[in-house]
Amino acid sequence: MIKNIILDFGDVLINLDKPATAREMLKFGFTGITPELDSLFKEYEKGLVTSEHFLDLVSLQFPMAQKADLMNAWNAILLDFPEERLTFLENLAKENEYRLFLLSNTNDLHIEYVKEQMGMQRFNRFKNAFEMFYLSYEMGMRKPDAEIFEFVLEQNQLSAHETLFVDDVKDNTDAAASLGIHVWNLQVGQEDVMQLNRFL
Repeated sequence: MIKNIILDFGDVLINLDKPATAREMLKFGFTGITPELDSLFKEYEKGLVTSEHFLDLVSLQFPMAQKADLMNAWNAILLDFPEERLTFLENLAKENEYRLFLLSNTNDLHIEYVKEQMGMQRFNRFKNAFEMFYLSYEMGMRKPDAEIFEFVLEQNQLSAHETLFVDDVKDNTDAAASLGIHVWNLQVGQEDVMQLNRFL
């Protein structure tokens, strides 16, 4: 029986345009993710690099881009958070049948941008729907590493077999499933988190 629900943020609750950052960076000479950039992005998601240092390092790769250009491109991935999803989440929290947790691979620049776009009142409505609000850059860990799931389970004394994890990235749901957590690998554009009852 499911007692706990762990939700991803991007493309589960907030809409994303995943190719947008690469598309924006083409004008500054971007040709593809290099191993160096991939490693930097992952370190930034773990909070091992400050936003300032991150932008400095990316600037070195793209000298034609101003920092404002880099920030705009970086945040271009983030779209809207539909009100009906936020209301659905709040209603789920009010029913108090399940313990709710957020677990997101994200970074400081993205969260600050989301706060600005949503406004703090809406952002707090979102945050307050969860018992715990886990962001990778504050934790020093990221999905799909097993340690991040083990941390959430242990910290909150959750049984994997009583927990459902919802994420749009298959690597992440596969990692959770390998620990005995029930998963829904949400198919973006075909499914919506508001269909959650099918999995409970």
